Amino acid sequence: MFCWVAAAHCAAPPKAKPAQSAAGEADDYKLMKIFVDTFDEIERNYVKEVDRRKLIEAAIRGMLSELDPYSDYIGPDELSYFNQQVEQEFGGIGIQVQLHPKTRRLMVMTPLPGTPAYKAGVRAGDIIMEIEGESTEGMSLSDAVKRLKGKPGEKVTIGVLHEGAKDIEQITIVRDVIHVPTVLGDKYNPDGSWNFWVDPERKIAYVRLTHFGRHSAEELRRVLKDLLAAGMRALILDLRFNPGGLLSQAVKIADLFISEGTIVSTHGRNSPKRVWRARKDGTLPNFPMAVLVNRFSASASEIVSACLQDHNRAVIIGERTWGKGSVQNIIELEGGRSALKLTTAGYLRPSGKNIHRFKNAEPSDDWGVKPDEGYEIRLSSEELRKLVDYRRKRDVLSEHGPPETEFVDRQLQKALECIVNLLEGRQEAKKKAPPPSRRSTSKPSGEASAKLPLQSSPGSSPGSKPQPEQPQQPSKAKGSKRSPPPSQKAGKSPMSSTKPRARWPQ
Repeated sequence: MFCWVAAAHCAAPPKAKPAQSAAGEADDYKLMKIFVDTFDEIERNYVKEVDRRKLIEAAIRGMLSELDPYSDYIGPDELSYFNQQVEQEFGGIGIQVQLHPKTRRLMVMTPLPGTPAYKAGVRAGDIIMEIEGESTEGMSLSDAVKRLKGKPGEKVTIGVLHEGAKDIEQITIVRDVIHVPTVLGDKYNPDGSWNFWVDPERKIAYVRLTHFGRHSAEELRRVLKDLLAAGMRALILDLRFNPGGLLSQAVKIADLFISEGTIVSTHGRNSPKRVWRARKDGTLPNFPMAVLVNRFSASASEIVSACLQDHNRAVIIGERTWGKGSVQNIIELEGGRSALKLTTAGYLRPSGKNIHRFKNAEPSDDWGVKPDEGYEIRLSSEELRKLVDYRRKRDVLSEHGPPETEFVDRQLQKALECIVNLLEGRQEAKKKAPPPSRRSTSKPSGEASAKLPLQSSPGSSPGSKPQPEQPQQPSKAKGSKRSPPPSQKAGKSPMSSTKPRARWPQ
């Protein structure tokens, strides 16, 4: 699992390094001489020939390992994959693959709708026997992924064994720019679009966010706008297994749901304290909302869930989160050929409480995001495995739809019960409310989102709303205190859940 909140640049210009005394410079020289002498001895006298670059990279990683678990060196081979995760695009054919558990051959989990592989007839369950005439037997997943990826416009020929077939079909595919979505629904519709309704009758939507990439906030805003136009009355946002991503996207996503107050604050050794605050423009309607988290929700996921919890905007359901409250700055090395991922700041939730789980932290300490009282649903390791397998099968694009299963996602079930209670509570309050006065007076714009009808219209499109502010104490989260409703049995609804870890090949 990789946990990260990345910032492209430092939040503020770093302070100038204090001038060193002559004695300090001499000490630095002595330390560097130890390193150079050691490197020289290894290169000249080690029993075998050594790779100079590998030694230097290992030394860099060794230095960073002394700092914290999240600072790291990103080598040239890894930087491309890291950037693809952030930018959500790469050159390839558009399939998600894994190694077959028995044969260890390359198996297609699902093609992405609309991609070259999808159009060429590659299907879920296909076994890729050859890539450009070379057998995939014994080929590692990372090696196969490299061969499938390439420049848009270039061709690649794969030998595919369809499920139930005896002969290998050779398929030539022209690579294209593949856009990897981070906002997913419960299952695919027959036309390749996502089905976001977990309870179609009550108009309860279910949206998963896999990680916080460059376009995640805009993706989510667009999906929610469409769902509101279709009559969405409530939302379940699934952040389980979400390892984090870009700080800027976490801020923008939190800002979709609150209209004022602190979203997150950061503090670092060489930068002033900074506070990100919500703005009213572009805030979505105040529909009932639940957020699912688990022990693998980290970093940017914790920024969003902590913000919504502190502002009483959503009920947090599931398990206590990972506990990563630090920001890594991506610093280019070698002119962009490699990079340094360095922890430069920590962050605090709107209430001012800590999120980071420090070494030797106790369960009673403040770290991570805890579910609201009465909404902690812990899963055993076996249940967690079944959940991942269940979600993997629902993420397959198939003309027959996902297979029937007896598995029940208990965390999602609890979220549905919570949302139904909230909707019923609003309906009762609406019935008991006195009739409106005949003398109508226009409301101030600030009150508009506080008393919305159950079936809301789409929110306006946000512009570049969230902006960091200069150091100031985070304001106390605003909003009326709301206790989560007691659980009640809700009517049966389709259960869905989580996201498997997979590799995007081309």
